[in-house]
Amino acid sequence: MDPITVLLDEVLEDIRPLRDGAPAGYIPELAAADPEHLALAVVGPRGRVRAVGDIGHEFTIQSISKPFVLALALADRGRDAVLRKVGAEPSGEPFNAISLEPGTGRPANPMVNAGAIATSALIPGDGVDDRTSRIAAGLSAFAGRSLWVDEQVYESESATGDRNRALAHLLRSHGILEGSVDVAVETYFRQCSLLVTVRDLAVMSATLAFGGVNPVTGERVVEEVVARDVLSIMTSCGMYDFSGEWLLRVGLPAKSGVSGGLLAVAPSQFGVAAFSPRLDVHGNSVRGIAVLETLAERFGMHTLEPHDSVAIPAFTVEDTDDGRVLRLAGELGLAGTERVVAVLRELAESLPQGAEVTVDARDLGRTHSAALVALRAEFEQMPHGIRLRE
Repeated sequence: MDPITVLLDEVLEDIRPLRDGAPAGYIPELAAADPEHLALAVVGPRGRVRAVGDIGHEFTIQSISKPFVLALALADRGRDAVLRKVGAEPSGEPFNAISLEPGTGRPANPMVNAGAIATSALIPGDGVDDRTSRIAAGLSAFAGRSLWVDEQVYESESATGDRNRALAHLLRSHGILEGSVDVAVETYFRQCSLLVTVRDLAVMSATLAFGGVNPVTGERVVEEVVARDVLSIMTSCGMYDFSGEWLLRVGLPAKSGVSGGLLAVAPSQFGVAAFSPRLDVHGNSVRGIAVLETLAERFGMHTLEPHDSVAIPAFTVEDTDDGRVLRLAGELGLAGTERVVAVLRELAESLPQGAEVTVDARDLGRTHSAALVALRAEFEQMPHGIRLRE
């Protein structure tokens, strides 16, 4: 494994002994999930996917679909039209609470169930199948591969979804939901039943991190302003009534799902996702939160930490009698090591026999500890003739 993957694996193994929480019990198919599954994936700016743990295991996306369906609605309708139907304020209440604005009947935000149902209803389409196809196509573009519905989970959700139907009828009574309640709710159940892996979630997260461009496929999925608006709402509302403490501890826009998935976005740096089915009282993955909190501490991910840039350093290349010098300046974060290593390999390949490449890191204003560990480890695997000056 490459050095960064080794670091991710160490984090995962540190968290593995945690056994608190239990799989979601109110949806029979989710209650039967193996609680021992655990996975982690990170996608950087060049589209490289690093994943550890049960990376091939598929699970349903559940509420992690909400920010991406919001992105589709914003792209199709525009911000003002969406805000007429759903608010953008944290509710401070559980995900299935009745959080409707007095007077207007708007749900508090698109991340709670009432708001997500209202948002899904904004996606155009004739009937459940047509709307589901549009949503699946949109989320597949975020993931970089085709996603499809787990029919067993969908049937289980539909059979136990009376509270969501009640929320939809309330929305209809306020004029927030137009058209058939059944179509709106069944579409919502089907979007939540799309199958993903932890890799898919990390790619979806990275697409938001890089302004709506999928770094794996190179496809622009949504415009930058749409990605920015989605991340803004995720920051304050993505973790339900744990959102404030999450922002304090981890400091990244995030979204969780009751199947055990959790993704977070480091804007302009990388997308990250974890999976573990045991949930806490808020409906968030216990080990997923622990993994992301550990990553935030070790890798300096908190968005409110002082940053000189997006943690990708500026650099210049100078020719010398002995070879070339790569001078780094600014800030070096974990995502920046990937860019530095790529430049180094290009320089090393172009040098004549016996010449050297020196990396001068003395002008770096700030270096994240994990980035320095990863960079040193990368040096050990590089050809002879490359040295680091700190």
